[in-house]
Amino acid sequence: MKIIFFGATGMIGQGALRECLADPSVEIVLAVGRSPLAQDHPKLQMLVVSDLYNVAAYENQMAGYDLCFFSLGSSSVGRKEPEYRRINFDLPVAAAQALARINPQMTFIYISGAGTDSTEKGRSMWARVKGQTENAILRLPFKAAYMFRIGAVLPMHGVKSKTAWYNTLYTIGAPLFFLLRKLFPRHILSTEQLGHAVLAAARHGAPKSILESPDIYRLLH
Repeated sequence: MKIIFFGATGMIGQGALRECLADPSVEIVLAVGRSPLAQDHPKLQMLVVSDLYNVAAYENQMAGYDLCFFSLGSSSVGRKEPEYRRINFDLPVAAAQALARINPQMTFIYISGAGTDSTEKGRSMWARVKGQTENAILRLPFKAAYMFRIGAVLPMHGVKSKTAWYNTLYTIGAPLFFLLRKLFPRHILSTEQLGHAVLAAARHGAPKSILESPDIYRLLH
């Protein structure tokens, strides 16, 4: 399997990348971003682009891949809708449109969020925009596309968030988080589980296109 990664430096991306690189069925992982990753691995390749909104300019380097994992995005905190939409709609949809044209046999996995609004009409700005993004990607002619609506995710194996206060929260609250995970295993996933679920969806498909945390959990069992 050959995989393209967008968002490999975020907490979710780091976790999924670790599991993909460790999987013997994965041949190549191409990490696309504005700067190279610090890590080195025999399977890991990097494509540094100056403009992520124009990944179509790099079509030759992205042809022949089986899976795209897309977890680039931003929080809505402190952002007006036009700015939030540019990052969380324009960017993933531009990448997905280019990849659907280059690799129609590809499976595309978009990391969305719990509470996303598929109707695109709700009061919550971020949920509307995420819903628009999901719907736009699902209309593209991929072999398959899956929207992972993740909620609580525990970082494992040294994975860190780029947001400092998240790391503090995870450190202080680790005992409670692990207890809650034991009590509610279908609702609190680990980065390791998420990475395995991505590979499971790529290999075997999933029963539906929009997957909440319990659906993602079931991919592993």
